Amino acid sequence: MARQRRPPDDAPAPDAPGAGRERLDKWLWAARFFKTRALAAEAVERGKVLVHGARAKPGKALGPGEEVRFRHGPFEHVLLVRGVSARRGPAREAALLYEETPASIAARAVIAAHLRNMSAGRIEGGRPTKKDRRDIDRVLGDRRKS
Repeated sequence: MARQRRPPDDAPAPDAPGAGRERLDKWLWAARFFKTRALAAEAVERGKVLVHGARAKPGKALGPGEEVRFRHGPFEHVLLVRGVSARRGPAREAALLYEETPASIAARAVIAAHLRNMSAGRIEGGRPTKKDRRDIDRVLGDRRKS
């Protein structure tokens, strides 16, 4: 006679309020902030992801209404969880899982503008384009061949 499996005592019932929750690393992956779940879990373990201002573990149950703050490259995102999903769907579905705060959007725009301005100065001293190369050859002419 086969034994029936029953859920652990601490597991929420399917219709309980805690049933609409998902692991933090899985949510970050499903919301398309990280390419793999392993990268999401690594970011959480390194302390780059905060839930309500405190460090969290990759398995922390995350539900609607919670605040998630994480650093991805030079940018910091502050998000409000709007929904959970156990699967990684299309980008349109992923965008419905969160709402970014206006302050976070503005801060990322300032950093992006600053980074664009920093890189603009380096382009002048970079490798010449094909047109630049032709202009240089035209000016220098035969002097370059000797």
